[in-house]
Amino acid sequence: MKKRATSTILDDFSVYLKLERSLSENTIKAYCSDVMNLLNYSSEDKWSSGLFSFDKITDITLLSFIAALNSKNLSKRSQARVISSIKSFFTFLELEGKISSNPSEALETPKIGRYLPAVLSQSEVNKILTSVDLSLPEGHRNRAMLEMLYSCGLRVSELVNIKISDLFLKEGFIRVSGKGEKERLVPIGEPAIDALKHYLTGRRCGVIKPKHDDTLFLNRRGGKLSREMVFLIVKKTAVNAGIEKDVSPHTFRHSFATHMVENGADLRVVQQMLGHESILTTEIYTHVNSQKWRESVLKFHPTKRNKL
Repeated sequence: MKKRATSTILDDFSVYLKLERSLSENTIKAYCSDVMNLLNYSSEDKWSSGLFSFDKITDITLLSFIAALNSKNLSKRSQARVISSIKSFFTFLELEGKISSNPSEALETPKIGRYLPAVLSQSEVNKILTSVDLSLPEGHRNRAMLEMLYSCGLRVSELVNIKISDLFLKEGFIRVSGKGEKERLVPIGEPAIDALKHYLTGRRCGVIKPKHDDTLFLNRRGGKLSREMVFLIVKKTAVNAGIEKDVSPHTFRHSFATHMVENGADLRVVQQMLGHESILTTEIYTHVNSQKWRESVLKFHPTKRNKL
């Protein structure tokens, strides 16, 4: 398959995913990568020369491609995403009139068990937050980031994209641009507000590149902080705090939502805070809470017997 044809169709597919499906940039990149892998796999022995036609990709081709992925011990969750990518791509081709039939209808998405995310206890969260060394140049920045991840239940992509103009600290809100560039207002707690004020005071004295003047969190060179750097900061801070759990920025989001539910917050409120499109996505946190409740009951249940 020619590179130009591949590039053009993937560009068009990206536009479809963004405008018609309102998917995030990260999801769009993953979907396009999956489709690129499929096209490379199919083109090896299907059309190394001659005119290209998507109708040459049959259900047998797709099943063979999935089987090849399975041989690499791909997780069910990853398999499900690849299949979702392929189904979306062929739906797009169908809408564009580029195929006469949809071969992806033969694909079945593997059943995925309910994923219960790892969460921190409130004491573990406090331990991490208070372990940040504020004497370091980046100390107040890191503390403010961690406070916002937990206080507002943000995704890491949302955190790095927040602008100073998105802060309404007097009103106690921040504006967040979530998946599909959908905006929402999120309440922010006093500890996070205090941490932000300390950071903003020091930020004015640091290096700031002109194009990032409104970007909230900056790196040492005055540019926008990357998602990867936030990940490393969170990991390092958790380790320094003596937390043995595998902690990532998303762990703070899960912990925030779980603690909200544990403290009696309405599920609709948590849904709005997290920016979930469906309440079904938010319901996972009731299961996390139920699991904790079950473990507590079994631990102290009267039928429990100690071995003699």
